[in-house]
Amino acid sequence: MANDNSANRARYDFKKDMEEIRNYRGRGTELISVYVPAGKLISDVMAYLRNEQSQASNIKSKTTMKNVTGAIDSIMSRLKTFNKVPENGIVIFCGEVPRAGDQTKMVQYTIQPPESITAFLYRCDSEFFTEPLDTMLVDKRYYGLITIDRKEATIGMLAGSRIKVLKHFDSLVPSKHHQGGQSSVRFERLIEIAAHEFFKKVADNCTSCFLDDILDLEGIIVGGPGMTKDFFINEGYLHHELLKKVVSPRFDTCYTDESGLKELVDAAQGAIVDMQITNEKEIMQRLFREIRKLDGGLSAYGEEVVRNAAALGAVDTFLISSELRKRRISCECSCGHIFEMTVNSSDDDVRCPECENKVNITDDKDLVDSFFELSDVYNSNMQLISGDSEEGDMLIKAFGGVAALLRYRVE
Repeated sequence: MANDNSANRARYDFKKDMEEIRNYRGRGTELISVYVPAGKLISDVMAYLRNEQSQASNIKSKTTMKNVTGAIDSIMSRLKTFNKVPENGIVIFCGEVPRAGDQTKMVQYTIQPPESITAFLYRCDSEFFTEPLDTMLVDKRYYGLITIDRKEATIGMLAGSRIKVLKHFDSLVPSKHHQGGQSSVRFERLIEIAAHEFFKKVADNCTSCFLDDILDLEGIIVGGPGMTKDFFINEGYLHHELLKKVVSPRFDTCYTDESGLKELVDAAQGAIVDMQITNEKEIMQRLFREIRKLDGGLSAYGEEVVRNAAALGAVDTFLISSELRKRRISCECSCGHIFEMTVNSSDDDVRCPECENKVNITDDKDLVDSFFELSDVYNSNMQLISGDSEEGDMLIKAFGGVAALLRYRVE
């Protein structure tokens, strides 16, 4: 459990850091990104940076020159703390970013990525270069999703907790009718030809969407109303390699658009093995079942209620939204009042609730990280819930992003 919590926290911190890094913009080309792969000698990197620092003395703008050379100094100081490059490499982002008015502040992030860095890279630009790391945020394993009837079809994918629409088609297949003009046999034939072309078009697009990544494709889940989905699979429209990946059985859905994909994932939870979204849905459904009990069952929700339950050792599993962007701070006021509170990430002007004076912040941490620390202290599980599902959205809107399943009831 401790190892699971540690891995989950590392993934969360990596994602949060990347969100912050991508949002920074410099006033000039003075934000530095350095990627160092495993096996690269620290001494070689230091020599490269000293050369870049020498070249920076030619920059015409004195402010930009000062900021670039300062950032390189900071990166070299950080590198000196490493005896060798870690197993997956190391990435350092450093530079001056604007604050209010004409002020700037230096930011530095040292990232040990979850996957290996393959090449050394130095870049100085007006924004940090994050492209090699962005792909590491994506769950490589995924399920293909197809919802289809004779009117429309949607192709999508489920990766981690995200459902993404890849293609949508309206069929333009004529509906059947028995009114004049052409003979019914000929009209039926035209309808079947149009349907055949539609199914073929859907299958061809499934090939282009899924076949190149078949090694990471866990399975293909097919749904839709009526028998069309079974006809589409049984008549062999899909590429033979994709047919091997089709999950049995097929699933009934009312819709075949984007909402049909969400309906399909809900219906197929039992067939989707070890994917983040199914784990999240299952544990959130457990929470809802407890809440519906007359006495509230083994549930707690709302930040202060959950913290109180944790202090009693009653929390079995924290359910925390990964979308929370708040801070947990410890404060001291000149009036003698010492307290903790949760504030928004952007809040800087924190006042004492007793005397309204500005306080001294003695500890400042990310709110989600503070719950990871609680889970370690009380030997509890920690489940991050994304905002991509209906349950995750409800956790944020109804419970403020914080809930828990309890070991025993707390009055």
